[in-house]
Amino acid sequence: MDSVCRSDGGTHRIVERPSILYFPMWENNSLETSNHRPVRLKTNGGEWMRIANQVSALRSGNLQKCHALRWLRPFSWLALAIFVGFSVVPAAAQSYAYVPTHKSNSVSVINTASSSVVAVVPVGVQPLQAAISPDGAFAYITNSGWFLGTLGNNDVSVISTATNSVVATVPVGRFPVGVAFTPNGALAYVANQNSNDVSVINTVTQTTVATIPVGTNPWGVAVTPNGAFAYVTNQATNDVSVIDTASNSVVATIPVGSNPVGLAITPNGAFAYVANYLSSSLSVISTANNTVVGTVSTPTYPIAIAITPDGASAYVATNGDNIVSVISTASNTATASVPVGSIPRGVAITPDGAFAYVSNRMSDDVSVISTATNTVVATISGVALLPEGIAIKP
Repeated sequence: MDSVCRSDGGTHRIVERPSILYFPMWENNSLETSNHRPVRLKTNGGEWMRIANQVSALRSGNLQKCHALRWLRPFSWLALAIFVGFSVVPAAAQSYAYVPTHKSNSVSVINTASSSVVAVVPVGVQPLQAAISPDGAFAYITNSGWFLGTLGNNDVSVISTATNSVVATVPVGRFPVGVAFTPNGALAYVANQNSNDVSVINTVTQTTVATIPVGTNPWGVAVTPNGAFAYVTNQATNDVSVIDTASNSVVATIPVGSNPVGLAITPNGAFAYVANYLSSSLSVISTANNTVVGTVSTPTYPIAIAITPDGASAYVATNGDNIVSVISTASNTATASVPVGSIPRGVAITPDGAFAYVSNRMSDDVSVISTATNTVVATISGVALLPEGIAIKP
């Protein structure tokens, strides 16, 4: 007789089967062995009794193994559950946020994984806004020059994100504010508030290759995902200029609310959202026909907008109430209101869409909002004086 250990519905039992044993290849006890195939006992001469004793011993051992397996089974499932649990915990996403701080003439670099300032990069006079090149290699910082602008101190600092050092300085128009790249990274468009124009920078030669007249006091600029058009907000004329990037000429002018400043374009390129600072509203522009198709009320003094990578939500920094308003782009209604630091001026979304980073001008810090819960989950201090815009590098 032989024995095997089976488990039927969680019950372990010894099954008696005559003359046949199942053993793996490594169990060789004077038996004809093969890999998990039935083997028969040799019964020649006086071998039967010795083999029978071996079988009895093996059967007893199998019984003990069955009991051990019965007690180990719950622990094996626990170990498996723990292993699977750890295997699905995502690693912390590491990005870098670049925050121009115009009082200190520098840029604070934040490691988003550790929520700490890891570098401070000296730039030009009173920087305002930042943009990261599509390949992540460079951060472009607009240096407004402020009251020194008439002396020719208006330029863009080009920071290598590998070394966090300035590798080029590009002269532009007077009082540069907004900056945005084309998707291929070949050009950067800079809105110059006091010269009422847009400078176009060739990112290979790091020189200005075109200057485009727009409305009065341009502030923000955004480029469509296909790279065909750049949208520019004009504060004093309350409109948006649309630039054809192929010809670098204005092809449309769109009336919006009062004192438009920041803007953002949805990832699918269908809509541009414009923050109207004095109207406490957003204008929603259809890029298909360059007309306003909706208006969304916000808390007072909206100034900056960022849209999540999935296009579902727009995060709007508002100065007047120290609030970030979360707008559903499907319904164009507010879905959340998140208190942040004092005088929020810039907002950017991490590449994975998990967090919104908000630069707070008067509290000299950055609020980190979880987009899953729309609550502030961290406040990053150590940022230099008067942070303005913010841009995030993958």
